[in-house]
Amino acid sequence: MYINNTSDINYQSKVIEISWEKIKKQFPKLDSYNFKIVETISNKQIPFQLEYCGDTIINNVLVQLDLKSRTTMELLILDEKPSVFKPKTFGRYVPERLDDFAWENDKISFRMYGKALELQGTGNAFGTDVWVKSTDKLVIDERYKRGKYHQDHGDGMDYYHVGFTLGAGNIASYKNDSIWYSKNYTNYKVLDNGPLRTTFKLDFEPWTVAGENVRATKTVSLDAGTQLNKITVSYMFESEDILPAVIGIIKRPEEGGKELLNVEDGILSYWEPTHGDDGTTGVGVIIPSKVNNMKVRYNQFLAEVEIINNVPFVYYTGAAWDKAGIITNNEQWVSYLKTKKKELLHSGIEVSFK
Repeated sequence: MYINNTSDINYQSKVIEISWEKIKKQFPKLDSYNFKIVETISNKQIPFQLEYCGDTIINNVLVQLDLKSRTTMELLILDEKPSVFKPKTFGRYVPERLDDFAWENDKISFRMYGKALELQGTGNAFGTDVWVKSTDKLVIDERYKRGKYHQDHGDGMDYYHVGFTLGAGNIASYKNDSIWYSKNYTNYKVLDNGPLRTTFKLDFEPWTVAGENVRATKTVSLDAGTQLNKITVSYMFESEDILPAVIGIIKRPEEGGKELLNVEDGILSYWEPTHGDDGTTGVGVIIPSKVNNMKVRYNQFLAEVEIINNVPFVYYTGAAWDKAGIITNNEQWVSYLKTKKKELLHSGIEVSFK
């Protein structure tokens, strides 16, 4: 099996999908529970994950590779028991904290707010929250158990403020120059949960948008080694074929932040003002499809898009923390987002069997 990178991008810790159907075609007797993948030159075992996408059958094999520009890597599939791989992604429902759903990888963590918070009467945080990290370890469980995640205990913290906004790249319907926020999510389903990709789906009960009932589902997928989530949202509504929507990032009142509103490239970036001793968070959105406009409104940076009734809409959103020591300034963050957009347009990754 050959993984070919035809692009001029040097990939590091890239998660690559390989069709399980194609693998089985080449190796019809392969035992899905008893094989390993090695790189031919080094004979090093390659981390992999069987991706089910919520099904009962395998959809893909995910591998994580470093792959330089315009090079090819040969992988062997061996009929041997694989090693146990250290999980690099994780997500779970958090009933002990008012129905949060939290997820993370080896770079960054996030959470969405659930129904229990809304029923308390204080659930006005409808956006995506960021938990910054300075470790590649998975920290969600420990932070919830400790209960003091607003303090940095050496691995990061939660100092990101969402409030009555879309937070770090959430999406909402937008009509009559108003944002029509959904309620907090009501149901969840974990589709895959590591070690290289965590994917889950959130359902939202109907809410009213300019007199019209709207429902939504959001599927979030986070790979190891990246700062960005893939968001797939479907809106179901009644009277029209298209529903205007906005993807937003909260704008801080303090001076010193740096923003990029690039409509043509579909990149929305905000390097926040430094938050005292807590450091600086960069938040970004990449929209592969058409963007109608970007603007500052309601203390948020907003990217205006259009959603087709019951047709999945895909975009990417995420964050980085300067104290993690990898992306430490606005220029690096914008460069990261531009490179990721380039990957989306032409990844250059090709999988073949010879």
